[in-house]
Amino acid sequence: MKLSHSAVLILSALAASAATAAASLPLYVGQPLAGAKVMFGDFDVQKPLDGDAGRMDDDPKLKNAVVEARRTSKDAAGDALGLTWKDAWFSTVRVESAPLDLRPYLAKGTVSFDLKVNELAKGGLSVRMDCGNNCERKVGNVIPARAAQGKGWQHLSYALSCFHHKGDDFSAVTKPFALDGTGAGDVEIANIRIDPAGKPNQTCPDYRTASVTPEPLNESWSIDWWMPRHEEKLAEIARRKAAGERTDLVFIGDSITHHWEKEQPELFKAFYGKYNPLDLGYGGDRTENVLWRLQHGEIDGIDPKVTVLMIGTNNTGHRAEAPELIFAGIKRDVAEIRKRLPKTKLLLLAIFPRGEKPDDGQRVNNEKVNAMLPKLADNQHVFFLNMNKAFLAPDGTLSKDIMPDLLHPNAEGYKIWQRAMQPELDKLMR
Repeated sequence: MKLSHSAVLILSALAASAATAAASLPLYVGQPLAGAKVMFGDFDVQKPLDGDAGRMDDDPKLKNAVVEARRTSKDAAGDALGLTWKDAWFSTVRVESAPLDLRPYLAKGTVSFDLKVNELAKGGLSVRMDCGNNCERKVGNVIPARAAQGKGWQHLSYALSCFHHKGDDFSAVTKPFALDGTGAGDVEIANIRIDPAGKPNQTCPDYRTASVTPEPLNESWSIDWWMPRHEEKLAEIARRKAAGERTDLVFIGDSITHHWEKEQPELFKAFYGKYNPLDLGYGGDRTENVLWRLQHGEIDGIDPKVTVLMIGTNNTGHRAEAPELIFAGIKRDVAEIRKRLPKTKLLLLAIFPRGEKPDDGQRVNNEKVNAMLPKLADNQHVFFLNMNKAFLAPDGTLSKDIMPDLLHPNAEGYKIWQRAMQPELDKLMR
């Protein structure tokens, strides 16, 4: 039923009234919100901050990791929280509360806090919020947070919509705020609150277009090597071109592709050395990072017979991206490769299985992407190959004997890759 103009105005007024009526939520303003508590820890182990300070150094998976949280001061004694971490892939300090209905805050609401960066030269930060059962969203803050080191307290405010994707359930949020650290660092936060209306001073990517918006990989653990690797690859391409060397085979992807060169160089040479291959895999890359590299010269000046592309698992792992958005990113990468290498045959691989069991959430997400990928193959210039069954037991489980971390192949896994792909590669090379 179509609503009249007056009805639309009434509903809009009611929505605005509901937002105005929503009270500010002081998640941690001098003390936690009533009924809430402060938690801290690493990826696997978190514990409450019961006293003035706490230390987490008992994670059996990270024997050298240390995460420390403390009550510190900004305007009054104990009105702020401090987080120090080192040798921890991930650290966090968060507010955990009774279920909060944040739906009235979504239209114009903000989450804000004061931040003091004491040390972050080798670290990075992100702000995270739960968005329903087994759902969380985060916004990265690496380069700006590093730039804030030593500059005292700064006020940060994000639109609540930065943490909301279509279909997310904000009706009963129990983890409304977390500050996550990577690498190593020391920071303090205070005055954490959610307001029904505010003026954000921080930006966030549009989740609907992130996978197709080219950008470098600016994570705390990638900044030191990612761009230098890109420059090295450009230099290698220039050297080959000057020497008149052909490059008949190119691999493009993330860490799974990167590890051919980094972890299995002898196998890489034995299997593909005759093609004078070029490995353009970068650990951590998502579709948008590949797109940036393609647009900045990484396949210019070469004319390979075949390019192998596999990308997308980090779109799932990093931001739990919807399958259709990951597909859009892969489609955009395929189009860019075709534009720059019109004579090259492109072999598009299904995203490899991850997680031990078939119902692993991230594997399920990737398989939904894989089901869409055949649409990109015309079997003239673009060819699709799904060889995932070669990695799996008959019941669909993935063995750590093949992928020890249930994501990256070991030597045996790379041998399986080569055996499963070689017949198709032989046909395309001819």
